[in-house]
Amino acid sequence: MVGGSARLLPILLIVVGFVYDYFTPQQFTASPLFAAAPLVAAPLYSLRGTILTGTASVLAVFVIHLRIGGALHADSLTELATVATVVVLAVFINVLVRRSNARLASQREIAEAAQRAVLPEPAQRIGGFDIAARYEAAQADASIGGDLYAVQDTPHGVRLVVGDVRGKGMGAVGAVAVLIGAFREAAEQETTLEAVAQRLERAFAREGIRREGLEASEGFTTAVLAELPHGDGVVRIVTRGHPPPLLLGQDGTIRPLSPHDHALPFGMGDLGTWPDRVEESEFPSGAILLLYTDGLSEARDARGEFFDPEARLSGRVFADPGTLLATLAQEVRQYTGGGTTDDMALLAVRRP
Repeated sequence: MVGGSARLLPILLIVVGFVYDYFTPQQFTASPLFAAAPLVAAPLYSLRGTILTGTASVLAVFVIHLRIGGALHADSLTELATVATVVVLAVFINVLVRRSNARLASQREIAEAAQRAVLPEPAQRIGGFDIAARYEAAQADASIGGDLYAVQDTPHGVRLVVGDVRGKGMGAVGAVAVLIGAFREAAEQETTLEAVAQRLERAFAREGIRREGLEASEGFTTAVLAELPHGDGVVRIVTRGHPPPLLLGQDGTIRPLSPHDHALPFGMGDLGTWPDRVEESEFPSGAILLLYTDGLSEARDARGEFFDPEARLSGRVFADPGTLLATLAQEVRQYTGGGTTDDMALLAVRRP
């Protein structure tokens, strides 16, 4: 949104130009200021506002020359014609800017629709757990990229996935759609979390066949899968080369659920085979489980130092998952000075 001071600039140019021309000798002219006013107004004002600004500039030049000579001479007509020509150009620029803004708004709406379709925001309560999710795009006005999350209530418990597809653009978005679709199907059908991970591995391999160039040979996805059995105060985790989840206790303690056995990201099976092993941890009542992508842990400040979520959250207590994610997003923006280099997906679950 354009600030109010910027919107006052065209008016200020006309006023300053008029005062300058009125109180200076005839050989001095403020025509550049009168010509600049409609050009500045073109990207800031509506079409009507641009026309009114241009009209005010032309009238100011006309009144000034009538005061000076009482009649319009060749120089006066030339100056009027110059300012009028600039006004026509400003109107043309305004029309182009408005059309461009309309296209941008349409593209933003399409991107938001794609985000809702591929990454729908989960319900605030699923399977007895409080849920919150948040997606922060690194690129301004972007809504979706290569990060993903999903929550599914199944007969085996509430299952979650958070992942990060290597790459950007529509190729990464396509991989996100494939993986989320595969996860939702596998989460319902597979009895173990290891089997869900293997289904995602096969789905990513099939999707990789359709990729070209570097994405085909070096594409991979880091991910963490979690399972919250109904009625049991535990969480089961499978990690595929992804930052470990954080468990925030009601007393302000924080513990990373780091795996003992590390497995490769999806899509890197050619480098070796590591069996998926579920690791189980206590998930007490009132605790919050935080899953995130490296857009959080690799956010940098002006000195190039990484944002440390474990250190930042230690000793703090949050009322609910939504408050936790909103706080994290705000603190990352402040830490990085308002701009990050990578998308960030956050998913938090609280056991009531």
